[in-house]
Amino acid sequence: MTVEGGVAVKMRGNPAHPYSAGELCPKVNHFVERVYSPQRITTPLVRDGAKGEGVFRAATWSEALALVAQKTHEAINKHGGETVLPWSSAGNQGLLQMSSLDRRLFARMGSSVTTGALCGSVAKNGFMATAGSARSTNPMHIVDAKYIVLWGTNTRLTNRHLWPFIEEARSKGAKVVVVDPIRTITADEADWFIQPFPGTDTALMLAMMHVIIRDELCDDDFVAQHTEGFAELAAEVAAWTPARAAAECGILAGDIETFAREYATAQPAFIRTMIGAEHRENGAMLFRTMACLPTLTGSWKHRGGGLSRSVGSWFNEYVDSSVFDVEHLLQGKPRRALPFTQLGQVLTDTSLTPSVTVLYVWNGNPVLTCPNSALTRKGLLRDDLFTVVSEQFLTDTAKYADVIFPAAMQIEQRDVVPAWGHLYLGWNEAAIAPVGECVPNTELFRRLATAMGYTEPELFESDDSLISSALHGLDIEQLQRDGFVPLPNIDEVLFSDGIFGTASGKAQLMSKDLASRGLPSVPTYMQSSSRKGSAEFPLVMLTPKQHTRFLNTSYSHLPQHGPREEGPYVEMCASDAAERGLDSGAAARVVNERGEMLLPVKISTRLPEGVVAVPFGWWDASLVNSGNVNDLTSDAHTDWGGGVSFHDTLVQVFSA
Repeated sequence: MTVEGGVAVKMRGNPAHPYSAGELCPKVNHFVERVYSPQRITTPLVRDGAKGEGVFRAATWSEALALVAQKTHEAINKHGGETVLPWSSAGNQGLLQMSSLDRRLFARMGSSVTTGALCGSVAKNGFMATAGSARSTNPMHIVDAKYIVLWGTNTRLTNRHLWPFIEEARSKGAKVVVVDPIRTITADEADWFIQPFPGTDTALMLAMMHVIIRDELCDDDFVAQHTEGFAELAAEVAAWTPARAAAECGILAGDIETFAREYATAQPAFIRTMIGAEHRENGAMLFRTMACLPTLTGSWKHRGGGLSRSVGSWFNEYVDSSVFDVEHLLQGKPRRALPFTQLGQVLTDTSLTPSVTVLYVWNGNPVLTCPNSALTRKGLLRDDLFTVVSEQFLTDTAKYADVIFPAAMQIEQRDVVPAWGHLYLGWNEAAIAPVGECVPNTELFRRLATAMGYTEPELFESDDSLISSALHGLDIEQLQRDGFVPLPNIDEVLFSDGIFGTASGKAQLMSKDLASRGLPSVPTYMQSSSRKGSAEFPLVMLTPKQHTRFLNTSYSHLPQHGPREEGPYVEMCASDAAERGLDSGAAARVVNERGEMLLPVKISTRLPEGVVAVPFGWWDASLVNSGNVNDLTSDAHTDWGGGVSFHDTLVQVFSA
C-alpha cells in the first residue's frame, strides 16, 4: 500500500506471496477508490424517514449509541435477552473483525444466536461424514496432479490465483476435467467438459463408483486397511449403472464409463470443489459422496491427489477463535438458536416467543444475500423491530435500519487473516486512519458495551491482546515483518497415512452416525424438488457468480465494477426462449411463488434445456421495477449442515 500524507494512493499485491504472486483480483484493483468513495458512510446515521426509504440524518456517536442502548435495554427488560438477534457474515475479512468481541457482548446480553451458514457449513459437514475431519487437501498440491477434476467451481473466475498452479500441472501432462451444470469460462479452458443437469452430481458419482468397483479399479489395500463399510457401499452403487445415471444426469453413459476409469487410473487424481455445489437440498450428501471417490481409489496417498475444498479448518490448530468465548458472561443462561439462512422467516414468525424486536447486522447485507428476500424486507418493515446496522455504504439492508454505524475497511484496521484457498496466515496492518468517524468492528462493540453500562473487562480487550491470545505455534515477528507466514503443517499430505479424523481412524463409507440421525448410512441419491420439476414453474434457476469485476454485493454498486459489466439478465438456451416467444434482449418476467423479476433475455449455449441463470450480486437499485434474484430463491434447508438450497429454485419465464 502506498500512502502519501496519510492518504492511500495505490494498492498492489505482494509478489513474494507464494500463492497470489502479487496478483490482485479485479475487484481489489480499485479498492482505494472504494475507501474514498463519495457514497461511503462516514458518520453515524439515524433514520429520518420511513423504513426502507433510505432517508437518514447525521448523528453524533454519543447520540446514536445512547439511542441503541436505550432501545436494547427496553426490549431486554420487556422480553428477555433472546429478543435480541445478532446477524453477521464475512463482509469484513479477518479474525477479529469477522467475529470476536461481538461474541462476548451478545453473550452478556443473553441474545439469541444464529445457526448454520449461507456458505461452507454444508460442504464441511458432508465431507466430515466420510473423512471425520474438516480439513481437505492443500490446493497448492494440485501442481503434482496428473488428473484434475474441477467440480462445480468456476476456478478461473472465483479462485483465479489457483489457476496458474493448474496450468503448471497441465504443462507436466495433467488432464483438466470440469463438471458443472453451466458452461463457465473455466469449462472453456478444460480438456473435457461434463455438464450434468443441476443437482444430479451424486447420481454421477454413484455411477462412477459403480464402474470403479465393477472393473476392480479400487485401491484394495487402502480400502481394506483404512475404510469401514465397503460392502454396504458396493451394494448401494451396484444398481447405479452408467445407463441409469445417464438418464438422470443428462449425459452419455459412455462418458460416465470413461470418466470413472480415467479418474481411477490416472494417479494422482485431484478433485477441486468449493461452495457452489452445496447450495442444494441434498448438498451435504453430495460432498459426503464426493469424499468417497479418492477413498476408493486411494488417491489420498499421493501428493497431488485427494479432494480439496475450503481449507479454513487447517488454521484452527494455530488460530484459536474459541478464546473469544467467555463462559461466565452467559451467567449460566441457555441461548435460543435461530436459523441464519432464514432471516425472513425468523422476522415474520408470529409464533416465535419472544419475537425478535432488536436486530443487529454487520459484515453482511441479508436483504441481498439471504434467500427469499421479499420475506426479509417484510420482516424489516415491522414497526416493533429496532434495527442496528454497521456498514460502509447504504446497502439495501441498511436502508431499513433505525441506526447505522460507520464501519472501517480492510486498510483501516489491524487484524490477522486466515485464508480459505491456501495455507498462509496473513497480517493485516492498518495503512491509514479510518476515514471520517468510521471504526473497526471491535471498537464498535467496545463502544456499545460502554453505552449499555457493562463493565466486564473482557468486553474491552484490545485488538493486540485478542490477536496474541488467539495465535499459537506461529512466528509472530515473521508474520508482521513479511505480511504472511506458512502454517507449520503446510507440507502435510492429508490422509496419506490412511488415518482419518473419525473415532476409528478409518474413512466411513458407511456411517452409523448418519443412520442414528435418520439419514442414509451410505451415499444415496435423492432426487431434488427442482429435478422433479413443476407444471407451473418448469425451469430450474441457478444464481451464479459470473461477473469479472465483482463476485458479491460488496462491489457491484461502485462505478468501476457493476456499471462495467453486462447485466443483470436472465440467461437461457435458444429452445427455451423460442418456446416462450423470446428473442435476445427482449424483456421477460421471471416468476415463482415468492416473487417476480423483470429482466432482459440473454440467449446462450451455456445452459441445457430446462435451466435458466440470473447472475447474483446486483443491488435492488440496479433493477428496474424489480427486486433482486434472491427474491425468488428457495430458503429450504439442506439435508444437513445448516445450509440453504439456493439452486433448487423453480421458476417460469414469460414475455413482458
